[in-house]
Amino acid sequence: MRTNQVKQALQSGQVSLGTFIFEFSTTGIGRIASEAGAEFVLFDMEHTGWSVETIRMLIASTRSVDAVPIVRVPATQYHFMARVLDMGAMGIMLPMVESVEQAQLIVDSCKYPPMGKRGAAFTIAHDDYTGGDVATKIREANDNTLLIAQIETARGLDNVEQIAQVEGLDVLWIGQYDLSSSLGIPGQFDHPDFLSAVERVVAATNAHNKVAGFMPLSVEESQLRLRQGFRCLAYGGDLWLYKKVLADGLKEIRASVR
Repeated sequence: MRTNQVKQALQSGQVSLGTFIFEFSTTGIGRIASEAGAEFVLFDMEHTGWSVETIRMLIASTRSVDAVPIVRVPATQYHFMARVLDMGAMGIMLPMVESVEQAQLIVDSCKYPPMGKRGAAFTIAHDDYTGGDVATKIREANDNTLLIAQIETARGLDNVEQIAQVEGLDVLWIGQYDLSSSLGIPGQFDHPDFLSAVERVVAATNAHNKVAGFMPLSVEESQLRLRQGFRCLAYGGDLWLYKKVLADGLKEIRASVR
């Protein structure tokens, strides 16, 4: 079973940096991100409408490089989580996590017994079609699968300390747009209520040996989040990064036109 270097780094107190993919569903995108230095690539199913077949291709092509493929599934349902793990995802992100019961369902769906209740299939994509001792594969899969719960509602924030105590979860990730909207301050990331929420989530992760995660949209915001205690950052998303670089380049070129 492939070692999850991102999970190992986070467990040892280090920072891990990756990126989100929302738009460019190409066979090369994961490899390009890895070559650029992304330690993980987060493929989104919540807002893209991508099918499991598209996600399967993205995972398979990314597993050829060092970057760790992670998938955000659209809902906390067993068939979403187990299927992408069997296809080779090395981590799962779940949106709108609001309760201990929901968090435990994530662990149960993604971990093999005795930690969870994931259905067993081997010599398939997730173990690279190899043979070997099943007990060893179960142990290694449980150790290497990264589980990310998004805290992005007022109810999730109210229960964040209890969610952080669920064994098997690794990262609590703030979804800033949903959380600020749920708090009644959409997009107001400097609002005292949002700043308080950030402090509460980071404190909960520190108290219960978890990691705080975030998707910053600029280098400056990334540096801010690191100072605030976040250690798992997905720097921007493919469409926004492409748009910004293209816009900056075209603006500079036009400025030189005489």
